[in-house]
Amino acid sequence: MSTEKPEQREKVVIIGSGPAGLTAAMYTGRAMLSPVVITGGQLGGQIANSSEVENYPAFDEVVSGQELIDHMVKQAEKFDARLDYDFVTSVDFSTGTPFTVETYGKKYIADTVIVTSGASPRKLGIPGEDKFWGKGVSTCGTCDGFFYRGRKVVVIGGGDSAMEEGLFLTKFASEVQVIHRRDALRAGPQLQKRAFANEKMTFTWDTVAEEVLGEDTVTGVRLRNVKTNEVSEINTDGFFLFIGHIPNSQIFTGQLETDEEGFVIVDELMRTSVEGVFAAGEIQDAIYRQVATSVGQGCAAAMSAERWLASQE
Repeated sequence: MSTEKPEQREKVVIIGSGPAGLTAAMYTGRAMLSPVVITGGQLGGQIANSSEVENYPAFDEVVSGQELIDHMVKQAEKFDARLDYDFVTSVDFSTGTPFTVETYGKKYIADTVIVTSGASPRKLGIPGEDKFWGKGVSTCGTCDGFFYRGRKVVVIGGGDSAMEEGLFLTKFASEVQVIHRRDALRAGPQLQKRAFANEKMTFTWDTVAEEVLGEDTVTGVRLRNVKTNEVSEINTDGFFLFIGHIPNSQIFTGQLETDEEGFVIVDELMRTSVEGVFAAGEIQDAIYRQVATSVGQGCAAAMSAERWLASQE
């Protein structure tokens, strides 16, 4: 019996189905390119797991991340975008267009590829972390800070992101307690100065979180001092992780140029190091990581891809 995968020729293959990918699908669909979106394991990406989204333009009422993605999918499919609920297992960009993108079920031969496979928040891997994901455990203060008005939250981390997001959370929370495994922050001097000057921010040094506590939502955290091994518990309503993101770029190793952290490098037109391959969203964005910015980047990548295809004819 032959195990050869069926080949499918496409003008546009989009890897990833978050806001950047679905926006790219909508724009390339409107350009009559009939794109196919390979969804990966989570249709909608990280935002699909958010219980409440209220910072996306034109939605004046709080919606869930899944509702927002449902709207994006409906709009993309309106313009003849197609979803393939599969995983990309390998790509071959080495010989130029057409490119090869393989999934478990198919081999796509694509004139152009838009990479929107996103990034995954780095986790601690402690008990309770997954249980309360979206129910008190978050990796986005900008997204979720508003829901902690007058409440106490914990921030894990000591770098720029932790201080930036922690300072943002002080606009809403009554107290922001920073838990850091070292005895000094890694954030830049100006951020440190602002953080230490903020009366709502407190700091617990040489300490790691070992368990997120609660029943239906987060109510506390179990901590351990790394120098004394003393264990303690504190009460909190929110547990915010800012210990970095891991770009989902492993399959592009040796295919696309990335920075030292693995984020795909693009230029102002969302072009990667391979002509005809574009990237958008968190796979190439280590700074903003918002739905709105990913949508803009997806739009730009789609328009650049469409223009590049036209130039090849």
